[in-house]
Amino acid sequence: MPNAFNFSASPFDGLSNDERQLVRDSVDIAYFQEGETILEPGVLPTHLFVVIKGVVHQLDGDEVVASFGKDDTFDGRSLVAGKVSSRFVAKEEVLAYQLTRDAVTELISRNATFGALLFADLSNKLSALSKRSSQHEMQSLAMARVHEAAVRPITEVDADLDIVAVARVFNDERTDRVLVRDRRSEPERLGIFTTTGLQRAILHGRPLHELPVRELATFRLVTVRPEAYLFDAQAMMIRHQVRRVVVSELLPSGGERILGTLDQLDLLSFLSNHSYLITRQILEAKDLAELKPAAGQLTRLIALLHRGGTPVRLIARLVQELNAQLFDRAWHLIAPPELVANSCLFVMGSEGRGEQLLKTDQDNALVLRDGYQAPADLAEICERFSATLADFGYPECPGRIMVNNPTWRMQESEFAQLVRRWLMTPDAEGLMALAIFFDAHAVCGDAGLLERVRGEVFRLVLDNDVLMARFAAAIHSFDHAHGWWNRLRLLGEDDALFDIKKAGLFPLVHGVRSLALAHRVTATGTEARIDALAAEHRLPPDLATSMVDSLHLFMRLRLDAGLQALERGEAYRGIALDQLSSLDRDLLKDALAVVKRFKNLLSQRFRLDML
Repeated sequence: MPNAFNFSASPFDGLSNDERQLVRDSVDIAYFQEGETILEPGVLPTHLFVVIKGVVHQLDGDEVVASFGKDDTFDGRSLVAGKVSSRFVAKEEVLAYQLTRDAVTELISRNATFGALLFADLSNKLSALSKRSSQHEMQSLAMARVHEAAVRPITEVDADLDIVAVARVFNDERTDRVLVRDRRSEPERLGIFTTTGLQRAILHGRPLHELPVRELATFRLVTVRPEAYLFDAQAMMIRHQVRRVVVSELLPSGGERILGTLDQLDLLSFLSNHSYLITRQILEAKDLAELKPAAGQLTRLIALLHRGGTPVRLIARLVQELNAQLFDRAWHLIAPPELVANSCLFVMGSEGRGEQLLKTDQDNALVLRDGYQAPADLAEICERFSATLADFGYPECPGRIMVNNPTWRMQESEFAQLVRRWLMTPDAEGLMALAIFFDAHAVCGDAGLLERVRGEVFRLVLDNDVLMARFAAAIHSFDHAHGWWNRLRLLGEDDALFDIKKAGLFPLVHGVRSLALAHRVTATGTEARIDALAAEHRLPPDLATSMVDSLHLFMRLRLDAGLQALERGEAYRGIALDQLSSLDRDLLKDALAVVKRFKNLLSQRFRLDML
């Protein structure tokens, strides 16, 4: 066979030298004319095909269900099953390698990853890829756990101990923090006291030997489990604005044991990124001019983490926390304190769900406390906030879903009335607004204001099957003659841009949102909603796993394309299918098949065929 066989393409990129030689000894080249049938049901499969040139269509009846281009492999599943289940036709002249069935069987027996990538479902393929790259991933913070970092032991003292005695513990134990147990509290409580508290103790005024540590300890512990990802610990430090978290584990008896503390500096020594510096820039900014550079650093941080192999779900989690800090600080710098205290600023859409990566359109709103007299210049304040975010690189929403739009800033009772109107007279615009609002996430002010309005949604949606059907029907908004399978047929053509949001992300996210609303799942993130629905047996476990995998794949492919567009100085317009690797094209097809299966489930659940 020619030496040009591409061993860098999936699933051949994981073969050993001996396995590659087996391929060379067992492969030949085949030619097929345009329109010629390569495989069809009823034929015994004898070869695995790898496209060298041209495009092959897989058809069920007259429907094109998959397309294969350069370096794509087909039909491994037929070889394993021993029968062909679909028809494969050359869309144009096709040149392909054909690898014998005996060689494929041998490779599967020798190399489990090869077999998984060849015919397994999406989740098993991703699992195989994860195992293959585990050595590299374990060197990344994204895969590191809290217990792998420097968890420092902590000494426990009684809350009645005076400050001088605690200072002696600091000196004797060579530590700068102690755990404080208050046994006189009902129920008993645990807190933490650090050297920072010594400054407050000196300024307190009472003699230090008469001042019990309970009066200055912090009893709101921020805790993590030892098995948590370090990224989760970092995100918690950012959210709670603390420099350390307490590491605790659950005991078989049901109790809890404190293992120690994880300090920010220790975590940062394990992780080489700039999120801590961005956080400090945000928190220490005295005006908007000082805050703007922090916003500019976010995209560079995302690119750095992505290139380092950090999974997109962890990047998105960190981005959500940093954006929340940024928006919170900007709002505090713009709005008077009384307005901040009597309102709740919240974000929606992908930002609300914690699934935003690169900056997208603003989706935010403001709910005011009933009876609160807003400042006369409220409109100007909100206009300035929206303009500030635009200056920071967050484009204005074309639909004006922003605080500078009076429709998206009002008192709690008015917002509740608006939600009722969306639900009781559900036109297309109202259903879209309801969908956006259902993903709301508080970033500043009194979060209780938002939660009470969100509670109105669950109260009114009770047993309203017609409303839920109309709400869920939006999953078919982008179904048309040039659907996603047809878009995949554009492999190799010029300007073959694929809208992964319309084809994959939107039906998946909105379908999950619809089920969450119908079953009163309060989580706002798509993955958290899927987990909750699966736990309640509203989704088959295998489908739920595949949906989460598909969500993360869509996010990763979109991030890849977005970063590439930024590097070219262009705006993101879509994914160039002809520039995807054969592995990514294969994974994309599998993920879109998962979406199709999920849409069929939703159609049955909400009887969408009756609309």
